Amino acid sequence: MEEGGNMLVDAHCHLRGGEEEIEATLARARKAGVGGFVAVAAELADAEPVLTVARRHADVVASLGVHPHEASTWNLEGEARLEGLLMAPEVRFVGETGLDWHYDLSPRDVQERVFRAQIGLARRLGKPLMIHTRAAGLETLRILREEGTPVVPGVIHCFSEDRTFAQAALDMGFYLSFSGIITFKKAADIAEIAAWAPLDRILVETDSPYLAPVPHRGRTNEPAYVVHVARHLASLRGLSFESLVEQTTQNLEALCGWAPSS
Repeated sequence: MEEGGNMLVDAHCHLRGGEEEIEATLARARKAGVGGFVAVAAELADAEPVLTVARRHADVVASLGVHPHEASTWNLEGEARLEGLLMAPEVRFVGETGLDWHYDLSPRDVQERVFRAQIGLARRLGKPLMIHTRAAGLETLRILREEGTPVVPGVIHCFSEDRTFAQAALDMGFYLSFSGIITFKKAADIAEIAAWAPLDRILVETDSPYLAPVPHRGRTNEPAYVVHVARHLASLRGLSFESLVEQTTQNLEALCGWAPSS
């Protein structure tokens, strides 16, 4: 839905499948009223395909990085290749990067080293970070402070930490992006943070194909469903849907310099 020249954006989605499947996914989202997409690569193998999608569509931009699950794949050759891809104007974020100490699919020391390396890339290239953190909130904040990230903006995507973490991230200049989690009955604490966070520092996302919101919970998520996240967040904050769309799209533009209307 458009309001004042701004359109709803899915601030974090993983577009999976072949070209025809991705085209169909984007078409369904546009029909639902979604006007922009931040397509995310979580490993180096996905970076070029995601960038190709962004180059093909004016309403798609890319975020390229190596997820903590894939940190063990990091090497100097890959870092150089990623840096080259990150220079493309269609790439607006560095990541998905961060720490995941819930699954520990890569050793923790390796996750930390790779996280720091991508913070360095963001600083050198002047692009904001797309951060994943799970079961490692204190460690994520420690690394961000040690790396001096007040000068490197970014977003805590799919926010699922506590209010103390939220305040610390906000104090460092980060934005908070809320997913379908806020529609889950057992996630009232996250919904409360979404209702409390400064209006000019929030975004909405799907993190598709994961975490489908109510009323689609249990199904494969897709960018069209960000409408449900936005409607729920608007209700939590006592705003009209149109106002929430306008504000979150403006927030994204302030963070990364891009919005569908820009």
